[in-house]
Amino acid sequence: MGQTKSQFTDEELQDYEDLTFFTKKEILLAHKKFKSLAPEKVSHNKNAKLSMNKILQYPELNVNPFGDRICKVFSSSDDGDMTFEDFLDMMSIFSEACPKNLKAEYAFRIMDFDGDDMLGVTDLKQVMERLIGPEHKMNDNEMKEFIQSMLAEADLDDDGSLSFPEFEICIDKSKDFVDSFRIRL
Repeated sequence: MGQTKSQFTDEELQDYEDLTFFTKKEILLAHKKFKSLAPEKVSHNKNAKLSMNKILQYPELNVNPFGDRICKVFSSSDDGDMTFEDFLDMMSIFSEACPKNLKAEYAFRIMDFDGDDMLGVTDLKQVMERLIGPEHKMNDNEMKEFIQSMLAEADLDDDGSLSFPEFEICIDKSKDFVDSFRIRL
């Protein structure tokens, strides 16, 4: 692990510690995980940018139906490619120490496929399709009924979509949200 530490100055580690929910030891572990995705590239440049395809090889992202969306939301270049700092930000938000309200904010962004700061019918349909998977397709009628039912309960201002405050209320009612919105280092 001494070799990994030598890639960062004490000041860099302190900055990362100040800006994340991680200790210096966890930051070094995160870098080790990042480096394992492309050792040939990261060994020469600790802040190398890895393609989304490389990032999606991280086991927890590989099996996550929102893996590509997670990469795009945390990518500073908005294309899903990530530097170590992008990866560290992502892992910090998915850590146990991250507050629920911040996790909710990122969950909302991940589910807001069209980026209009609302979870509309199209966004909710895409969320459902990803959650149930291609092997358990709902027909159009079932999907429409399910989304209407969801909106009937959660869309407090009856505008046909969920704003972030409405989404937050749903998250507050969910006992499993914090546990499910986590990636272990």
